[in-house]
Amino acid sequence: MYILILAGGTGTRLWPMSRASMPKQLLDLTGGHTMMQATVRRVLPLVSEDRIFVASNREYGPIIKEQIPALPRQNIIEEPSGKNTAPCIGMATAYMPEKNEVMASLHADHFIADEEGFRQALLAAAEVARQGYLVTLGIKPDKPETGYGYVQAGDELGRFNDHTVYEAAQFLEKPNLAAAEKFLADGGYFWNSGIFIWQISTLQAAFAEHMPDFAAQLEALNRAIEAGQPIEEIWAKIQPQSIDVGIMEQAGKVAVVPVDFGWNDVGSWQAIHEINTPHTDADDNVVFGADHVAVDTRGALIQGRGRLIATIGLDDVIIVDTDDALLVCAKERAQDVKEIVNWLKENNRTDLL
Repeated sequence: MYILILAGGTGTRLWPMSRASMPKQLLDLTGGHTMMQATVRRVLPLVSEDRIFVASNREYGPIIKEQIPALPRQNIIEEPSGKNTAPCIGMATAYMPEKNEVMASLHADHFIADEEGFRQALLAAAEVARQGYLVTLGIKPDKPETGYGYVQAGDELGRFNDHTVYEAAQFLEKPNLAAAEKFLADGGYFWNSGIFIWQISTLQAAFAEHMPDFAAQLEALNRAIEAGQPIEEIWAKIQPQSIDVGIMEQAGKVAVVPVDFGWNDVGSWQAIHEINTPHTDADDNVVFGADHVAVDTRGALIQGRGRLIATIGLDDVIIVDTDDALLVCAKERAQDVKEIVNWLKENNRTDLL
């Protein structure tokens, strides 16, 4: 198996720690390792470093090499510019010589509690992929989540590595609350994790069928990469597209492996609190990098840079203290951090982005 780790996002919802120059996947947000390092460590029991590839932008390449020194430098694929996931994944296949081998496409900014469960699910998906399916891992929902896309399970395909696998009946966009509640009540609907497994040859055939213009550009990319030639001119002509829309939602032979291994896409500061529940104090506070004096403070996330942070009479708040910015918000409004980032962009405060 090859592992491809997508590591090009900027993580704006975790501002002010996550910045364009040092996004969330390159930060230590869970204690002990950066999210990039944790993702690599999670798959090392399955594959060696030479079968792990990381796709990112050129600015992050040196940082990734510093954080993962055992990763061969040629396995860090640097995009000239962001084009969303389909071109990124397509270009990565040019660096993988065994086209009949299975590739698992992961994200560098996901948290997974049960790592062995995750690995076993990948092995199950790989078995299905070798039968010509494009496979996704579907997260069993535990609440009516409106922030994720969903995949509906269809007919059962069988048992693979002790996992029941289904044909994917359809992919659905992020629902409203009523639809999400119905999905949860009906069963058979799973969060789309964005974790995909396929044979490289199957994926290339899907590009040819569903994204023919890009498939032709991909052939040109392959030739340039093999010849050691620049790819910027070819890359500039490629249209951005997500792998979900470009391939998974259109392809006919798609499978879903339902999983429940403690997945979180770490999309907000509230999620940081949720995944760090083992580190909470008696009042459900999570504190990193700061001295914290708490008086009648409960359910808080305190992320600091060393100095004392004192709180009095606060419930369910987020406080993130950096060298040049301080964020204070209600935990339930954590998704609205993007509004601060938008304001900074509109007002040309690039020094804080």
